[in-house]
Amino acid sequence: MSTQPAHAGEGAVRAELDRAAEQVAQQVIAWRRHLHRHPELSNREEGTAALVADHLRSLGLDEVRTGIAGHGVVGVLRGGRPGPRTVALRADTDALPVKDLCGADFGSETVDADYPGGPFPVSHACGHDCHTAMLMGAASVLAGARERLPGTVLFVFQPAEEGPPVTEDGGARAMVDAGAFADPVPTMVFGMHVTPYPRGYVGYHVGNQYAASTLVRIVVTGEQVHGSTPWQGVDPMPAAGAILTGIGQIYRQVSAYAPVTVTIGHVEDVGRFNIIGQTVTLWGTIRCAEESDMAEVRRRLTTLAEHSAAAYHATATVDCLQAVPPVHNSAEWVAAGLPTLRRVVGPERVVETGATLGYDDVSELVKRFGGLYVMLGVQDATLDAAGRPVPAPGGRGIVTNHHPRFYADDDTLVTGVRLHAHVAYDHLTGDLTAG
Repeated sequence: MSTQPAHAGEGAVRAELDRAAEQVAQQVIAWRRHLHRHPELSNREEGTAALVADHLRSLGLDEVRTGIAGHGVVGVLRGGRPGPRTVALRADTDALPVKDLCGADFGSETVDADYPGGPFPVSHACGHDCHTAMLMGAASVLAGARERLPGTVLFVFQPAEEGPPVTEDGGARAMVDAGAFADPVPTMVFGMHVTPYPRGYVGYHVGNQYAASTLVRIVVTGEQVHGSTPWQGVDPMPAAGAILTGIGQIYRQVSAYAPVTVTIGHVEDVGRFNIIGQTVTLWGTIRCAEESDMAEVRRRLTTLAEHSAAAYHATATVDCLQAVPPVHNSAEWVAAGLPTLRRVVGPERVVETGATLGYDDVSELVKRFGGLYVMLGVQDATLDAAGRPVPAPGGRGIVTNHHPRFYADDDTLVTGVRLHAHVAYDHLTGDLTAG
């Protein structure tokens, strides 16, 4: 009777993947630092896409598709063994209009003077530089193991995850509409997001990990007049203030058992210190832990805006744009993925997390094709007795995504490379599948 494990050959391949990940680790760090120094806003990721495409071509992939939904790139790697499955590994590539205060010597000094609404300072304050570099590294690793792969890998570099300008299309849905996933069709999508958790920890959540989201534009219209004679026109500013005040009560008008939030992040006035302008535009976002609450929150926001404006003899219109469904990790996909995650980082480093009201349009892909989206900890943190991240003694602290001082630990990036590679291999072999 043989004493060889049933998957001895697969164990050798996994060890090979780990060795290759270590060999590419320093290159991944160099890519990440280059991308961090040269960030690009949503739908403007031209240099990032060129860097990615050049690397994928250097690997001799079967196809490198560029210019998808703007600056999207998809690399196609067909394995040397037959197999019915296709895994899509996804990374987002765009940066944010946020000043870089991370303090690193590779910090960004980029300013985009031409972006709609700008000029804007630009930085990778959400960690997409890490995502892109890790997936580039995983492409190197998996291309080196091509002859051992029983199926196909898609390396998906997606632009405009943060949302394109409102007059443009972009993001995951645009890539789907452009046919990026039509040939071959994925049987699983996998991705991860760096987060303020302990370095090398993987967080997962069963159910809606990220919220449903929509961008909100509220235009309040009055009648322009000189600031010295407000009674001769209609001032839209008090109406805008009333709307802002009323928004703080919307959460009390829907069930408290599923969190929602309405946030106005930008107020745009057309006027001058001595001119009462014609319009005030409020830009914001709605987030709902349960997608079923979105219609009711939108209805109540519209009622609030229209009636508040009317009380000041102004008018208001509400537009909801760029709707994104929640990132939903099904129990079946989580159960399928946990053995792989635990093998890669260790069982003690795989932890269940709570849901958040953040959003990520990877949800468009996971919803269509199935799969899993997880968190990768990259900061100097530990977990307290309740499982919450707290600053590690002597470390750099905890800094949330989108903060100007957001940082990520370079040495943790190789863990992301290994996660991509192992999840891909395990899915192709049939060890990680909910089907």
